[in-house]
Amino acid sequence: MSHNEQQRFVMKCGGSTLAALPAAFFDDLRQLQESGVKPVIVHGGGPAISETLAKLGIESGFVNGLRVTTDEVLDVVEMVLAGKINKEIVRRIQTSGAKALGLSGVDGKLILAQPVVGTAEIGFVGDVTDVNAAIIEGIMAMGYIPVIAPVGIDEQGQRYNINADTAAGAVASHLGVQQMIVVTDVPGIMRTVDGEKVVLPVVTVAEIEEMIGSGEIYGGMIPKVRAAIQCIQGEVQEVVIVSGEVPGVLSRAVLEGGIGTRIVR
Repeated sequence: MSHNEQQRFVMKCGGSTLAALPAAFFDDLRQLQESGVKPVIVHGGGPAISETLAKLGIESGFVNGLRVTTDEVLDVVEMVLAGKINKEIVRRIQTSGAKALGLSGVDGKLILAQPVVGTAEIGFVGDVTDVNAAIIEGIMAMGYIPVIAPVGIDEQGQRYNINADTAAGAVASHLGVQQMIVVTDVPGIMRTVDGEKVVLPVVTVAEIEEMIGSGEIYGGMIPKVRAAIQCIQGEVQEVVIVSGEVPGVLSRAVLEGGIGTRIVR
């Protein structure tokens, strides 16, 4: 991979994971940006949404891992993702001395969406149909790190709750980035070898499907790796799953490699 001035990467992170990351993570992000690398962040916020819905006494279940999203739930999703969490991340990046600009997929119709197939029962959950990459390019050109909340919109003005992994994959694909990084609270995709859990350094898409089939990859890791797979298209060559707690994790993942699990075509 060439380390020219134009190198950019898309990073996906859960809102609760990001909020808990040490200041060193954000210093690392700032140093990367200063070195000419252009980060784009797409964040989630599932736990914070669930917590807020519970506080407000609004019922909301899940179907196949996607949150049932009524109009009432959608208001909370937008409030938490595009409001609270998005600004929290922007503040933390700015505290480190870097420049960030937060927006959601609604702003400038950044993320156009349509209902997920077969969604009668899950309401306003969206699949991405297009990403207005020019907006992201413009923000990066001004020297800011774009921080994107995964709320989409359609041409009629209807909002959609979009899985953050899915949104990050679409953003990476439309930007034509070479690498996407998923920052999580696990050091990578784990496999048990001789009774010990080890991180797989490289795994192919076919191997992941086998591991999902055999139950080795389960629960919340499934949407993460599935989204990573969706993201490996166009110019995206690889997706790296890393833990945000590791010192210098972003620099290592972007510039050196050899950390976390690389998912390759």
